[in-house]
Amino acid sequence: MSCHPYAVITAQRLLPVLRNADADEAVRHTTALLAAGCRAVELTTSTPGWAEAVARTVPLTDARGRTALIGVGTVTTAPAARTALDAGAAFLISPYPAPEVREVARERGAAFIEGGFTPGEIASAVRSGGAAKVFPAHVGGPQFIRSLKAVLPDALIVPTGGIKPGEVGDWLAAGASAVGIGGGLPADPGELAAVFADLARPCCGDCAGAERRP
Repeated sequence: MSCHPYAVITAQRLLPVLRNADADEAVRHTTALLAAGCRAVELTTSTPGWAEAVARTVPLTDARGRTALIGVGTVTTAPAARTALDAGAAFLISPYPAPEVREVARERGAAFIEGGFTPGEIASAVRSGGAAKVFPAHVGGPQFIRSLKAVLPDALIVPTGGIKPGEVGDWLAAGASAVGIGGGLPADPGELAAVFADLARPCCGDCAGAERRP
C-alpha cells in the first residue's frame, strides 16, 4: 500500500523526531515506535550513522503491516538530501529555509517539509512544497499557528521544538496538521501505543478500507 508521506503524517498527527547516539539505537527506537502503531518516523542527520539507520528501517512495517515511512530531518545541504533519498528516505525535513535541499527534492520528486519561523519563510515553503515546519515552535506557541492558518488556510504546518506530548492536542486545535515531538514519549509499549491510537486517523480511503477488513 502506497500512501503519500503528507497523508500519513497528517493522519498520524504526531511525528516522532529521533536524535540517537548511533544507528543501532535509532533502529531500536524506530522498531519500538512502529510496533506501537506509529508509521512515519523522522530520523535526523545529527545521529552518527544516520544513513545506515535509514536503510535498515525503510524495509520495516508497522503494527498493521503497512510499509514504514522513514524521513530524514535536519537536512540542510544538497549532499545530505541526496544521501537520505539514496538510503530510501520517504521525505526530507529541514529546520530552516534550505534552497539547495528544495532543489534536490524538486529534482527527485521527493516530499520536503521545509523549515521556517517567520510568516514569509513559512509561506515560501508552503508555496514550494505545500508544507512547512515551524521551528522553534514553542517560541510562538499555538496562537502563532492559529494566526498563520488564518492567512495560509490550506497549508500543511508541522510545528516542532519544545512541545511536550501532552500538549499535542492544543497545537492540533490551533490548526497544526501534525506535531513534531523530539522527546517525552512513554517508554512502556502499551502507553506508547495508546498515544498513537488516541490521535491517529485513516490516512486515505485505501487505508480506511484495509482497517475495516477482517
